[in-house]
Order: sequence, then structure tokens, then C-alpha cells
Amino acid sequence: MQLTTSIALALSVAFGAQSPATDTPATLPPVQTVREYVAEYFADAPIMVAIASCESHFKHYDSNGAVHRGVQNNKDVGVMQVNEYYHLKHSKELGFDIYTVQGNTAYARYLYEREGTTPWLSSSVCWGKSKHTPIASAQ
Repeated sequence: MQLTTSIALALSVAFGAQSPATDTPATLPPVQTVREYVAEYFADAPIMVAIASCESHFKHYDSNGAVHRGVQNNKDVGVMQVNEYYHLKHSKELGFDIYTVQGNTAYARYLYEREGTTPWLSSSVCWGKSKHTPIASAQ
């Protein structure tokens, strides 16, 4: 398929056709979902993957493009449902943007390394059923 696409592009350029406006599917990089990103980022801490599943169902942005907010508490934001009231100021001081997937997961890791799963205890009825042993607090 890629060879056929390459030949077609070469012939179209050779015969003066305009180049395509977008890349062909064969040349596009693979797309990583939020679920895949979280699973890869927390490969060493699978309980955090379970927490993301319970907290946001791996949703970082809503259908309108706004950052996903908690149903029970709209101060909880993003895939890891980091609470703005408790964590926004400190996350900014540390250089984390909790409104991006990368910043949200990185700050969640920061919290996890210091406090274990304690910041997400309100959803433990869900992720506590996970096959992974939850850690209530870091040692």
C-alpha cells in the first residue's frame, strides 16, 4: 500500500499534478488515545490507570473541547480529576498545567509519589475493586 501510494505521488509530481493537501494515511503518525497515554505513562503504577478509568473514564476533554470536569465536583478536572481548589496553585508553582493531558497526569504522579492514592479515596469504591492493590499512602 505504501509503495503504491509513493509511486502514485511520484507520477503525479512528474506529470505536473498538484501535490495533495494532506498527508496520505500511510504517512500519518499513529494516534494515541488518552487511555493509551495514561496506560503507558502509568505502566509502573497500574492502580493509577484504574483510578483514571473510574474518575474520568479516560476523558480529558468534553465533546465541546473544554477540559472534562467532575460530575460530583466541577473543580475536579481532566483525566485524573485533579481538584483545582486544592491543587491548582501548587501545580502552577511546580510548572504543571493540569488542563493538559500531560500536565494533569504528571501532577497526578507527583501527588501519587507523595500521598499514594489518598487524593482519590472518594472514588475508591470503584478502583478499590481493581486487581491492583491500592496504596493508601506513600511510604
